[in-house]
Amino acid sequence: MTTVTIQPSGKTIEAVPGSTLLAAVLAAGEPLGHKCVGKAECGACHLFVQEGRKSLSRATKPENEKLDAIPGVGAKSRLACLALLGEEPVTVELLGFNSGF
Repeated sequence: MTTVTIQPSGKTIEAVPGSTLLAAVLAAGEPLGHKCVGKAECGACHLFVQEGRKSLSRATKPENEKLDAIPGVGAKSRLACLALLGEEPVTVELLGFNSGF
């Protein structure tokens, strides 16, 4: 298991390596204003990885293309539906789930 900490709520949960950040966020009971389909189509699951970025899977071409189209993206940005957890702890900051992308 790996630890995922979600900011700004401060919730911490244990998640299975290989699962998505989105699955961890949902398991933590964080509310989402949009049902992400996990294909980098909407960008609504955009979040910032504050710690543990190297533990995540590498961003794919479709993920990078969607991130390029989203305002407010930074070097720590990932799409939670496509970022797979590794063995190391991760801290993420939720921000745009209700932004309507």
